[in-house]
Amino acid sequence: MTILAGGRGVGGAYDGPVTEASRNPASEPSGASLSAPAAKRVLLARPRGYCAGVDRAVITVEEALKLYGAPVYVRKQIVHNKHVVATLEAKGAIFVEENAEVPAGATVVFSAHGVAPEVHEQARQRRLRAIDATCPLVTKVHHEARRFAADDYDILLIGHEGHEEVIGTAGEAPAHIQLVDGPDDVDKVNVRDPEKVVWLSQTTLSVDETMETVARLKERLPLLQSPPSDDICYATQNRQQAVKEIAADCDVMIVVGSRNSSNSVRLVEVALDAGSRASHLVDYAHEIEDAWLDGATSVGLTSGASVPEDLVSEVLDHLAARGFTDVTEVTSATEKLTFALPQELRRDMKAAAGG
Repeated sequence: MTILAGGRGVGGAYDGPVTEASRNPASEPSGASLSAPAAKRVLLARPRGYCAGVDRAVITVEEALKLYGAPVYVRKQIVHNKHVVATLEAKGAIFVEENAEVPAGATVVFSAHGVAPEVHEQARQRRLRAIDATCPLVTKVHHEARRFAADDYDILLIGHEGHEEVIGTAGEAPAHIQLVDGPDDVDKVNVRDPEKVVWLSQTTLSVDETMETVARLKERLPLLQSPPSDDICYATQNRQQAVKEIAADCDVMIVVGSRNSSNSVRLVEVALDAGSRASHLVDYAHEIEDAWLDGATSVGLTSGASVPEDLVSEVLDHLAARGFTDVTEVTSATEKLTFALPQELRRDMKAAAGG
């Protein structure tokens, strides 16, 4: 049976039997759990893997290679997954750190994490054909930052220092934005007017930790305003919720994802907070240590929002070879959202097709 996840993240197929289950904790009595474990079982979280923004970004690079030919340059990692980057490199993508490394007049794709306005200006100065693959949900946060800055608000950006998304958002209004890197950073905050301050956030954070940071901020700044809509993306929240619903039933949680992927790292933390006895992050199945499985009868499995499904299938095969053959896919939400490709690319594709 092929396991399907939303988007084009489906690559490989796990051939073993899969039992499907759905779970609504609100309808369960307190303390209820999934059915009693078999000898060795896998609880497979759904949603997992590719989100709409990642799907769009990866397709953008693939279509740019088809349309313009190799090489196509990509500023930073298109998404934070080493397997995806290596796969696109094999197709002709060249990953660089800055626009200065791109030959004048060449094609450059900006990553899903977003860039500051100065990066767009650099591309114009170098006459680069720039394609912006920023996730639309990140773009929404950029719009919010510009709007509140135009109204002369102090903006408290909750996020991780040095993350590409944070750098891009802060670049929209550097004179107005202060970074708040978790609850422990709250005491460092200084604002000009406590009646004109708003918080925004990186889209891939832990929901619970973000709310803890907001609560701490509101203790200091009771008039702190919230963004007009939730900044943490739907996919991040859904994947965290899916992990929460199975974690307490797991001896160990395996999260497939790269270490520079914020949302993948958060899934490891969420699993531990929600009751999993252990939790590990791996890029590939061969990184799983047999010692992690010693004495385990129930393994949870999920993947970050930039992880293709073939990597999950390889983990399932790896676990099956070690006796974990009873796989139950637990669905907590259904995702149907898709995003159109960047307008620059769609325009050129239409022109190439004679449209």
